Amino acid sequence: MILLRILLLPFSLIYGLIVRVRNYLFDYGVLKSVGFKLPVISVGNLSAGGTGKTPHVEYLIRLLQDQKIVSVISRGYLRKTRGFILADSYATVATVGDEPMQYLKKFKKVLVAVDEDRRHGIRKLMSDHSELQVVILDDAYQHRYVKPGLSILLTDFHSLYTNDYLLPAGRLREPVKGAARADIIIVTKTDPVFSPLSKRAVLEKIKPLPHQKVFFSYVTYGLPVPVYAELSTLRYNQINTIILFTGIANPYPFEQYLKRLCSELIVISFKDHHQFSEKEIIDVKNTYNNQFTKRKVLITTEKDAMRLHDPALMQLLKGIPVYYIPIEISFHFREKDKFDKLITNFVSSV
Repeated sequence: MILLRILLLPFSLIYGLIVRVRNYLFDYGVLKSVGFKLPVISVGNLSAGGTGKTPHVEYLIRLLQDQKIVSVISRGYLRKTRGFILADSYATVATVGDEPMQYLKKFKKVLVAVDEDRRHGIRKLMSDHSELQVVILDDAYQHRYVKPGLSILLTDFHSLYTNDYLLPAGRLREPVKGAARADIIIVTKTDPVFSPLSKRAVLEKIKPLPHQKVFFSYVTYGLPVPVYAELSTLRYNQINTIILFTGIANPYPFEQYLKRLCSELIVISFKDHHQFSEKEIIDVKNTYNNQFTKRKVLITTEKDAMRLHDPALMQLLKGIPVYYIPIEISFHFREKDKFDKLITNFVSSV
C-alpha cells in the first residue's frame, strides 16, 4: 500500500496543481461564485466520501423542516439521468440516486431535487416554488459556482483530512488549505465515549481558524427496519449470525457496532454507491443459505436498502430476512444546542 502510494504521488502532484489553479480562479473572481437571497447551507468534505454526509444532512432537515420550507439539492451520484429533476412518487434510484431517494422516503415535507449544476437547481426551485425558504446542498464543498451562506465541512475522526493525501495517492479532492472556506467543521464518527483530551488532540491537528466553529459528532443506531414490508420485527436476541452486505465508503464503525450484537459477523463489502447486480445478490443469498444456524439475518445500511427495491433483486431476496439499520447523529460535550442555535440563527438572519 505504501509502495503504491509512492508510485501515485506524481499523479497527485499534477492533480493538486490543477485543483489549486481552479481554486485560485475562484478566489480572485476569474470564475464567479453566485450567492442567493435565501439561506443556502452546504454540507461536504475534502475527501472522496466516507465522512457521513447523509446523516448530517438529515440532522439539518429534522432541525429545520417544522420551521421552514426546506429543499435538499444533490447531484444525484450515479443516476442514469441528466439535468434538473424534482423527485416525486415516480422517482427511483436510477432517476435521482440513492441518497435523494432516502431523503424523499423519510421527509415528506421536504423538496428533494437533483442537478449537476447547483446554480441552475437553486434557480429552478426558486422559480417553481416561491414558498421555498432554505436550501441544503448535499456534497457541494467543491461546487464553488455557488457561494453558500453557511459552509459545513465534515472529516472522519479515523481519517482526518490533515492525515491524508490528494487523489489518487490518497482520498483528498483538494488540498488541506481548502478547509479554510468552512464556517463549521464537524469531526464525525467519533466513539460514543470521547474525552476532552481526544478533542484537544484533534484540534491541534486540524488547527481551525479563529472564525471556524468545531463540533464532534457520533452515530446512534436505531432498531432494525425491514427492507421489504412482509418481514416481521427483528429481535437481536434471536440472532447468532449477521451477514452484512454494504456499499459505503467506510463500513468500519457499522461493523464494530454489529459485532456486539451477534456471535458471528460475516462482511461482504462493495464500493461506495455500488449498484448491486443480480449475480452479486445471488452470491449474498448463497452466503446466507450456507450458514448452518437458523438464527441468521442479512443486514445492510439504509442507503444500500434504497437500491434493493429493484423488482429483480426483490424477487431474488423473497423469503429471506433483510433489514437495514437507520442511524442518526448526536453531538459530544453537550454542544447540540450550540450547533442548533448556529444553524437556526443563520437561517433566520438571511
